[in-house]
Amino acid sequence: MDDLQEFARQVFASQPFSQFIGAQLASSGPGTAELRLPIVDHLKQQHGFVHGGVLSYLADNAITFAGGLALGGNALTSEYKINYLKPAVGSLLIARAQAKAAGKRQAVCQCEVFAVKDGAETLCALAQGTVVSAA
Repeated sequence: MDDLQEFARQVFASQPFSQFIGAQLASSGPGTAELRLPIVDHLKQQHGFVHGGVLSYLADNAITFAGGLALGGNALTSEYKINYLKPAVGSLLIARAQAKAAGKRQAVCQCEVFAVKDGAETLCALAQGTVVSAA
């Protein structure tokens, strides 16, 4: 378990875009991942909501981490879909993903993206995707 978490931390730390945007790998385990991203002004669109592309990044990366950890190693997103439910406002985004089914080479994962405002979580987006082994 510790080796898998260390692997996840190393992979996340080696992602230049994740570092640039300010995302954090909050937790991970076999088939699960939680990413967090502080909401700052440059992540917002013209109405003051977090840009949909930012929510999409979080969902995609969380899904890929959950699927990759379920498959035991490096993985890539094969496909995913996202539904935006409510505008994301607040101080923090949290993406929680888990593998729902995993075989030898692919995993189907789901992710919920929440915006945290004044300590309350609001579900902003749901995503589902297929992750494939990169090896």
